Amino acid sequence: MRADARKNRDHLLAVAGAVIAEQGVDASLRDIARKADVGLATLLRHFLTREALLEALLHTSFEQLTARAGALETSGSPEDALVSWLRDCVAWTTEYRGVTVLMAAAIEDTESALHASCVTLRAAGTRLLTRAQATGTARTDIDGTDLFALIAALAWLGDQPSLAPRADHLFDVVASAILAK
Repeated sequence: MRADARKNRDHLLAVAGAVIAEQGVDASLRDIARKADVGLATLLRHFLTREALLEALLHTSFEQLTARAGALETSGSPEDALVSWLRDCVAWTTEYRGVTVLMAAAIEDTESALHASCVTLRAAGTRLLTRAQATGTARTDIDGTDLFALIAALAWLGDQPSLAPRADHLFDVVASAILAK
């Protein structure tokens, strides 16, 4: 990619990140283009679909969360690793309102631009869960799909103004329910 094209793409991603953080994943592509001082056609030339834009925007975060899970697999107790990664995922999902709905849909849609990243992220969480289950520190009646759903539920709580002040407490309740007693 030419340097000027890379610069334009990076600028579009920076603006899109700010707009989506403020308005959620359903933010208008026209608004993103306008705030980036480009036409909608320019935005669509770089990112053919909303999902392509979101995948480009979220790709680094997905990689970081996946790498974090890998690092946690070999350090600390399985219980602490699982809870730490779960907390990181929930914190990240609250940055972009509505992202968990897209992620849940992308898991099932192999044609989605987000599919591979979401499947990889779920697999990373599943490995942490399985490790904790193998040591008897996590419930054995849940799987990676359940863990992914709990992340979405906790993110939803953080998006609700009346529940946001209780989000940390509710995270602790859910995390303790995942862990075996």
